[in-house]
Amino acid sequence: MNKSLCFTILLSALVLVSSCKPATSTHKSRQYNVMVLQPTSRALSSTYSATIRGKQDIDIRPKVSGYITEINVREGATVSKGQTLFVIDQSTYESELQTAIANVEVAKAAVAAAQLTLDSKEQLYKQEIISAYDLQMARTTLAREKAQLAQAQANETNARNNFNYTLVKSPVDGVVGSLPFRVGALVSPSDATPLTTVSDNSEMYVYFSMTESQVLSLSRQYGSLDAILRNMPSLKLQLSDGSIYSEPGRVEAICGIIDPTTGSLAVRAKFPNRQGLLLSGGAGNVILPHNQSNCIVIPQSATYEVQDVVYAYKYSGGKAESRIINVFEISNGKEYVVENGLSAGDTLVVEGVGILRDGAAVDIRKVVEAQK
Repeated sequence: MNKSLCFTILLSALVLVSSCKPATSTHKSRQYNVMVLQPTSRALSSTYSATIRGKQDIDIRPKVSGYITEINVREGATVSKGQTLFVIDQSTYESELQTAIANVEVAKAAVAAAQLTLDSKEQLYKQEIISAYDLQMARTTLAREKAQLAQAQANETNARNNFNYTLVKSPVDGVVGSLPFRVGALVSPSDATPLTTVSDNSEMYVYFSMTESQVLSLSRQYGSLDAILRNMPSLKLQLSDGSIYSEPGRVEAICGIIDPTTGSLAVRAKFPNRQGLLLSGGAGNVILPHNQSNCIVIPQSATYEVQDVVYAYKYSGGKAESRIINVFEISNGKEYVVENGLSAGDTLVVEGVGILRDGAAVDIRKVVEAQK
């Protein structure tokens, strides 16, 4: 083999070996926008679904049995305390009342007769015409007649009450609900369905629920539950048509026991209803404003959730560090108030959190302005 051929074979082998070497990696870390967190203040509001009830929703039930002979109201009518709503057939109860009155008169006459007998016996006893036994018997007879009079009077009172109960009256000022019964219907105190419901709508109770974490956050801000009630700001009520009710309300009570099925606490607020716009049984949204100072505010888009746990990525040493954070849930859909997990001065990755991984290399594209 000549030298020229050997040189050609050697050169080809070197080229082949060189082509088989792995390529040098040129991978670079991705660029992201970040934010340096600064303490700020926020006038926040949270929205809660709510149900509206009258200050008193009173079921009207008959106290006596009988046929309805009159219905003196209509559904939705405004009634006053003591106004007659229904009349139940009075004939039977009127007869019983007259009988009871007559029995009282008979008992009074018997007492009067027994008293005369006793007076006569006492004179005869003084004259030693009758024995002490006869005198004592006269006294006993008078006591018995007085007892029968008392019983007759009690029966009269009961009969009079039953007669009065035939007039079914409203116990409060309010608005009449539905009227499931009509004239001629037989009703009794044992009926499951009330004659109607009268709602005292002068003030309305609005019920909603808050999660345990939300109540804890308020407790940290204000103190105890009593302090929350004293210091919480006025509420707004958003009606079902989206409008805001003109009168503000206040939280009046917070249940001290967590519902184990929902993990929430029941809250009751009170709203005035001078114009009668709010109706018992309605629905709406309670808007709760609250101010927080020296808080950390981050965009919700800079977080992600895994099994109801909120995470964010802190930028540190050129890498993204995943952090569990506790946030105060607000309803604007744009921001979170961070309760713990991040601090002022931390650098937060504010984009691409859905594709980042813990420990991934990160280059800063831009430092965006912190939430103010």
